[in-house]
Amino acid sequence: MAFRFNSFIGLVLAERLAGPPGPSLFAVLIGVCVPLFNVSAVWPMARHAQRGLLSELARNPLIIATVGGVLFNVAGLTIPLWMEPTVSRLGAASLALGLMAAGVGMQFTALSGAKSLAVALLAIRHFLLPMVAVSVSWALHLSPTQATVLLTFSGLPTASGCYVLATRMGYDGSYVAGLVTLSTLLGMLSLPFALGLLQ
Repeated sequence: MAFRFNSFIGLVLAERLAGPPGPSLFAVLIGVCVPLFNVSAVWPMARHAQRGLLSELARNPLIIATVGGVLFNVAGLTIPLWMEPTVSRLGAASLALGLMAAGVGMQFTALSGAKSLAVALLAIRHFLLPMVAVSVSWALHLSPTQATVLLTFSGLPTASGCYVLATRMGYDGSYVAGLVTLSTLLGMLSLPFALGLLQ
């Protein structure tokens, strides 16, 4: 939850803030981070539930979709032109549908059972990660465009897929749904904060 990110919002912002190179740079972050973060999210839950990691990874729809997309791209395949409008609309609707799914399962009373954990996760996601990102930008002497994309990435709200993953693996979906909702709201503060660090 603390390290997951909403890639749909990120892609839109990357183009708006960094221009044409923005989506390509953000796509590199997605390609590296999505498989790594999904495996990192499944591993502790599978271990806690005493399930096989490989079997859980093989059945995880987020990982299956990611691997399928990578293989599709490596094979040089493209979406037919006649399918592009439909696929684009489905992609645009996925953010709203993910948030609606989290909203249906949300119960803010569930957050009261572990307030310290909620505060810690949201602080990492919305405060610590932007600080780490700006440090990386300075240390690696990133260009303004690269730094803008990285800081945008660091300030994003968490992915609504966290709710789907937690529910599927038998964890407290209502607690995660509350965190996703709060993270989405906090994103309105953390994004300006992260981009303000560029100054």
